[in-house]
Amino acid sequence: MSFEVLEQLEAKIQTAVDTIALQQMELDELKEEKQQLLNQTEEKNARIEELERQAQQVKQEHEAWQERIRSLLGKMEDVE
Repeated sequence: MSFEVLEQLEAKIQTAVDTIALQQMELDELKEEKQQLLNQTEEKNARIEELERQAQQVKQEHEAWQERIRSLLGKMEDVE
């Protein structure tokens, strides 16, 4: 009888060990996925910052062109 109990206990322990090993593998996969997502987020944030910088530059160039056009229009009005 005690041998049967020991076998049952051994089976339960093996099941627990297998479950722990499986969960550890899943945890490792999730950690890797998390790191990949963090890397993607950092890359996207860097791209957003670059696009914002470019948008600001284009805005400044647009304003400069508007000022030049106003200046030219003002000179044309002075000529008339």
